[in-house]
Amino acid sequence: GAFEVPLAAKVLAETGTVDAIICLGTVIRGDTPHFEYVCEAATRGIQDAQMSTGVPVMFGVLTLNTEQQAIDRSGPGIDNKGDEAALGAVEMALLLKTIRN
Repeated sequence: GAFEVPLAAKVLAETGTVDAIICLGTVIRGDTPHFEYVCEAATRGIQDAQMSTGVPVMFGVLTLNTEQQAIDRSGPGIDNKGDEAALGAVEMALLLKTIRN
């Protein structure tokens, strides 16, 4: 789930075989505080993976209140957050390549 995504991203980044990583997922709010714990841990973990490895790790984990919001943000159209994360990954990989060279 979303809680485990940061570890996978960090381990992949540490291989040195990728220029960027895109973390995708969806967390939908329920009736317990679990939502807040998972979202905070995923957010912090993804940021930590990026900062500790120097590999761009894009945050494409949707944190939403309803299933409809997930559909709206992941379907075809201009609001697709996966598309935005992919574009950001390419832009960051190119920027860092320029800076490092």
